[in-house]
Amino acid sequence: MLRKVIQIGDPVLRQKCETVTRFDKELCALLDDMKETVRKYEGAGLAAPQVGVPIRAVVVDVAEGYFEFINPVFVWQKGEQVGPEGCLSVVGKAGTVCRPDKVKIVFQDRKGDKYSLVARGFFARAICHECDHLDGIIYVDKATDLRDVED
Repeated sequence: MLRKVIQIGDPVLRQKCETVTRFDKELCALLDDMKETVRKYEGAGLAAPQVGVPIRAVVVDVAEGYFEFINPVFVWQKGEQVGPEGCLSVVGKAGTVCRPDKVKIVFQDRKGDKYSLVARGFFARAICHECDHLDGIIYVDKATDLRDVED
């Protein structure tokens, strides 16, 4: 089911999200809906608070594939990359953001199984961007040159 993407100004986007403790049909339905929503709006990722659910769950859909990260935690971050970002919750804006070039995270999947993953480049940028949402951080808080863009 397609979900409404919450826009900047809604307090849910500024909340620190709760850890996921129940790996059930409701979580699976949310993740399925998030996948459909991020693909419909052609985003690189989507965090649960962006669809009004303040839990630690994100999806990332990039060249490396589609990923679901539940309760993600950064193990380490290396290097630096500076590049453009936008957000499905900040329509009509873009900015330049400095992010790590390479990250390692540990996370759970929709069943609760634990994994780790190393990402670099745009994949790392997308993970960092989405994980920021879980702590109430929006890329505009980090952007050096926020500007208007056309859809």
